[in-house]
Amino acid sequence: LTSLLVQFDQGKFIPGSFSATVGIGFTVIHFTPDASIWDTAGQERFRSVTHAYYRDAQALLLLYDITSKSSFDNTRAWLTEIHEYAQNDVVIMLLGNKSDMASARVIRREEGEKLAREYGVIFLETSAKTGLNVDEAFMTVGKELVRRSVQLPVEHRFHLHDVMPPEKEPSVCCSFR
Repeated sequence: LTSLLVQFDQGKFIPGSFSATVGIGFTVIHFTPDASIWDTAGQERFRSVTHAYYRDAQALLLLYDITSKSSFDNTRAWLTEIHEYAQNDVVIMLLGNKSDMASARVIRREEGEKLAREYGVIFLETSAKTGLNVDEAFMTVGKELVRRSVQLPVEHRFHLHDVMPPEKEPSVCCSFR
């Protein structure tokens, strides 16, 4: 995800410059309003650390490598965990990365689409190297967040009628002509 973030934020790919994220990385992407993005480690050994970040997340991007069967196989466990720990209304996007490496592909696009449908999440294939669908991924998540914020009713915590009984109609006892 780090390479994808750099491609989105800076519009460039820096080959071989990233080591695996250890624990949590933090990036601010300049949307309007600014969005804080936490780049969590994808390795199994850091899974217990990532739980805490799911709880308050508004959106989660889960990335697998289309040239790695184990990377794809691990996404099912991550999706299950996300559904367990994240809020019900979190926007989730599954990304198949390295689409520029078609000759080394081991995960077909249809497999990613099928997994996304199974979990009810958004799906795209991207390339952090070429920039293919990188902007689209972040913009799609942003648009979905806006759409959901507009469509979800606002829950009011205080209702006047909860503490004050409604006024009764005055009774009319007499009529004058």
